[in-house]
Amino acid sequence: MQSWNQLQNNDRQALLQRPAMRDNESLSDIVEGIIHGIDEGGDQTLLQMTEKYDGVALASLRLDDEEIERAISVLSQESKSALDLAYANIKSFHQAQWPQDIRVQTSPGVICELKHQPIASVGLYIPGGTAPLPSTVLMLGVTAQVAGCPRKVLVSPPNKQGSLAPEILYAAKRCDIDEIYLCGGAQAIAALALGTESIARVDKIFGPGNSYVTEAKQQVSRIPGGPAIDMPAGPSEVLVIADKDANPVFVASDLLSQAEHGADSQAVLVSDSTALINAVKEQINQQLESLSRKDIATRSIAHSRYILADSINQAIEISNAYGPEHLILQINNPRQWMNQISNAGSIFIGPWSPESAGDYASGTNHVLPTYGYARNTSSLGLMDFLRRYTVQELSAQGLQEIGPAIMQLADAEGLDAHRQAVKLRLDALKKEASV
Repeated sequence: MQSWNQLQNNDRQALLQRPAMRDNESLSDIVEGIIHGIDEGGDQTLLQMTEKYDGVALASLRLDDEEIERAISVLSQESKSALDLAYANIKSFHQAQWPQDIRVQTSPGVICELKHQPIASVGLYIPGGTAPLPSTVLMLGVTAQVAGCPRKVLVSPPNKQGSLAPEILYAAKRCDIDEIYLCGGAQAIAALALGTESIARVDKIFGPGNSYVTEAKQQVSRIPGGPAIDMPAGPSEVLVIADKDANPVFVASDLLSQAEHGADSQAVLVSDSTALINAVKEQINQQLESLSRKDIATRSIAHSRYILADSINQAIEISNAYGPEHLILQINNPRQWMNQISNAGSIFIGPWSPESAGDYASGTNHVLPTYGYARNTSSLGLMDFLRRYTVQELSAQGLQEIGPAIMQLADAEGLDAHRQAVKLRLDALKKEASV
């Protein structure tokens, strides 16, 4: 436990540092090499990397329809029903996000429009590793489906059988995803960005992943003419603000729900109660024993943070400085504090709102900014799968209305061709009027 008021500024910054950010230089070099390898070697290098990193020798990168149906056939009805419920809630919430096109007459005869169009080709990265994530398929796939993206490409590391979990494939089918490739890590991001013999390049890449995936997304987004990315979504993190009346059992369970994602995940508790912090630590030790992923959670909890604040107001200031991916408010009258919260990817209010709800089935999107990017990056939503563009149409009257101002501004900037494009038209209108 660390008392915030007893720390100097440098110590405070160190306390809020993410564990995965400490080796950026070597990480960047490794990822750069992987991207270069895919650029040079295409499918062959991708298959070699899949065998090296995932331990599976594949004959083909793409899963065909027969393999997908065969895998789905073993899925229980209970699993299908759970995925169907999550699908429906996520779809409902994201359908409500559709923006309205705008048409405005800014001056007489001058019409300006704002329109929206789905991104033509999207790549959906689904993490593999220690646990399959069909929930991420839904978060990305449903949103792309609602947006109407014509081409949806899913990539994910293969399991030891050279396939994907049936839950992932069922979710992909519900979302009308018909291109599924067995590859993961930075190499999969490179394939989506650059294209290979099997995988055509995409316009935008979505999905969370480990530090290598996050770094690869950032690097390919800087390639001239390369893809856009959704956000720097890396290892999962949660910050819980809890007061003396919070239930330590619930708080500990929320911290552990993030810790079990991976050894590089981070869980932070900020409280104004020493007794609550101690009770939560005791509960974590107890609950760890029953987890199937105890080893992973234990390694993650090793770099968890327990911070003692002098008030809930200060706890919120600490949270805003950290900018958590997930923020859980286990405090009295949590709604009254909402206006003071400025930096969080997704907020969970009250004792009956576990972070697990947002991960799976409440309807909000669980692809969220990490590493403190919540200070300037939004949680994933429908707008991320759309592009907006503008239209303008001027009548003769409209050009006469604003043309003189355009020429004056072009003169001020020394752009003669801009001025001439207007003047020639105005002169033509004067000539017509005189006939």
